[in-house]
Amino acid sequence: MRSLLGVLNIVGSLLAWFALYFLLPILTALIYGEFAALRGFVIGGIITVGVGLLLRFATRRHRYDLKPRDAYLLVSVSWLAVAAVATTPLLIDLPGLTFTQAYFEAMSGLSTTGATMLHGLDSLPHCINLWRHALSWLGGMGIIVLAVAILPLLGIGGMQLYRAGAPGTVKDAKLAPRITETAKVLWFVYAGLTGACTIALWAAGMGLFDAICHAFSTMSLGGFSTHDANIAYFHSPLIEFVLALFMLIAAMNFSLHFVALRKGDFSVYRRDPEVRCLLWVVGVCCLAIALFLDLEHVYPDYFKSFRYGAFNLVSLATGGGFFSTDYGQWPIFAPWWMLFLGCMCANTGSTGGGIKMFRALILIKQPLREMFTLVHPQAVSPLKISKQVVPNAVVYSVLAFMFLYFMTIAVLTAALLISGLDLTSSLSAIVACINNIGPGLERVGPGRTYSALNGFQSWVCVAAMFVGRIEIITFAVLFTPAFWRK
Repeated sequence: MRSLLGVLNIVGSLLAWFALYFLLPILTALIYGEFAALRGFVIGGIITVGVGLLLRFATRRHRYDLKPRDAYLLVSVSWLAVAAVATTPLLIDLPGLTFTQAYFEAMSGLSTTGATMLHGLDSLPHCINLWRHALSWLGGMGIIVLAVAILPLLGIGGMQLYRAGAPGTVKDAKLAPRITETAKVLWFVYAGLTGACTIALWAAGMGLFDAICHAFSTMSLGGFSTHDANIAYFHSPLIEFVLALFMLIAAMNFSLHFVALRKGDFSVYRRDPEVRCLLWVVGVCCLAIALFLDLEHVYPDYFKSFRYGAFNLVSLATGGGFFSTDYGQWPIFAPWWMLFLGCMCANTGSTGGGIKMFRALILIKQPLREMFTLVHPQAVSPLKISKQVVPNAVVYSVLAFMFLYFMTIAVLTAALLISGLDLTSSLSAIVACINNIGPGLERVGPGRTYSALNGFQSWVCVAAMFVGRIEIITFAVLFTPAFWRK
């Protein structure tokens, strides 16, 4: 019990700080004269800071440094709590929205999934559209990593929390001597690349507000847009190229970006096995999908096949979730292959979801090692990636993760099937949500929204987005007896 109260104390502090984030849409509402929409954000900010301070005051006697296992509980509770308070402006300013739909939208943003329940995005107030994208941007690097940068101000330790909440290999790659400085460095790079993406989109022909919102979505690989037609609204190959370029950048390890920018050594990308595999897989598949679409006569010529095939493939493979056409109408192989790529292409240390390219490389190499051992039982055959030996403990951890990953997909898909949703919609929705991609196929495909789902189906997808963003083991460990044992 003391452990839980200590976690709630920190969650209270986190909510109190998160209340400052409401100033961003409030300022936007003032700039655009959207005074009617101010109410939701003002009330939301007051509720958030009130709940945060109340939690912190009520549990102040249980404030203490985190134990390693408490960090996992804190990660889960923080994500759920922040998503809950983020629904407030949506519920107040969009009266027809239910709590289930509002929570789905907030979790979709914070988890950078990009699936939406909303129609009429083009006519939404600017402050609400910005709020959706701002949630996505915040979730991109992880709200817990952001909290690490300010935890010293709250007087608690941050290393265990960082290791539980930071994405991928960044857990083991300190960029600065202290963990707080590492978190700040990552956010500095993240913000800088977001600014560069904004300028590039603005120069490519987007309006400034659209450029800011889509830069937030691009660098977080969130997939939210300010238009119902998504990227098809702009009808611009140049905008699609800029978005594709920055989605690939966002799908790479951010520690590499920091090293490359600080030292001017861009060869780090060439030396990194995940980056090489990402670019090779995406490049080859873009050419192959374009050829497939051309042979199937989906578009009148190869150029259009390449344009639409390449952009949508890059978007789904990286987990970006944008779309420039309804690829659900393509021959069925193409969209399913793109969803499959979205399961593995994002690199560790990126803002993408899925199993990550590093785990995919281990899954490819481990069966080869097993077959070699069968032929040469006396041979010593360590698993290597980029000439570095991967410890067996890491291999076993990956195998355990993959078992939980596929079992979660199977169980959640079965839940949607039991609820009456068709197979294609059910499986694609879970694959899209657990990998934080966004659009699925059929009833949840591109050009459609998840509003076709009923309440139960929506919560199943919320669960998929949640466990996909924080990584399944981080959540699953909470259900083990050993976690709660003293």
